[in-house]
Amino acid sequence: MPSVTRPSRSRPKREEIVRRLVEAVENELGAGTPYTEISVLRIAEKAEIARSTFYLHFPDKSRLLIAVADEALQGLFDAAAEWWAADHGDGPAGVERAMTAMLAVYRTHPRVLRALAEVSYYDEEVGTYWLGKVGAFVETEQRRLEQEQSAGTVGADVDCANTARLLASMVERTISLHCAASGPEADPAMAKALARSIWLTVYG
Repeated sequence: MPSVTRPSRSRPKREEIVRRLVEAVENELGAGTPYTEISVLRIAEKAEIARSTFYLHFPDKSRLLIAVADEALQGLFDAAAEWWAADHGDGPAGVERAMTAMLAVYRTHPRVLRALAEVSYYDEEVGTYWLGKVGAFVETEQRRLEQEQSAGTVGADVDCANTARLLASMVERTISLHCAASGPEADPAMAKALARSIWLTVYG
C-alpha cells in the first residue's frame, strides 16, 4: 500500500520567534511600561506565541533583555571607537561627528537602553553583559590614551585607566539623560558639548 505523506504544519523558525519577542518587548517599553512590569505571559501574547515557546528560547526575561539589547546596541559604540582609532587631525570636529552618531543610534532604541542600564544594577547576568560591553569600549579608550601618552601628545600626569572609565561613563550617562529630557533638535548642541569636554579631557 503506498505511503501517505501528511502535510506538516510549518513552524516559525528561531530567528522569526526571536524577532517577534524583541519587537514585543520594544513595543511594550515604547508604550511606557517599565521592563520589570512586563510579564513573560504578556510578552508571549504580544509575540503571538505560546508561553512554553518563550521558554524554549529564553530561560527568563534577563536573557531576553540581553537579546533585545544586542539589537539596540548595534552601532552604539562603533562611531566612537572609530574616532579613538583615527588620527585626530581634525580636532574636536571628529569627536563631534562620533557623538552625533551615538546620539542617533540611542534615539532609535532609548527605552531599551534605559531598561538595560536600570536592570543591570540588580540583575547579575544583565549587569555582567552590560559591563562587558562598556568594558570593551573602555579598553579601546585606554589603549589609545596610553599610545598618545607614549608619543607625548597626552600629558604624563594623565591616569589613562581611570580617564577612560570616566569618559565612557560620562558619555553613556549624559546621552541617556539628555535623550530622556530633550528632543532630537537638541542633539547638535549636546554633541558639540560632549566633543569639547572629551577633547579637553584628553588633550587639555
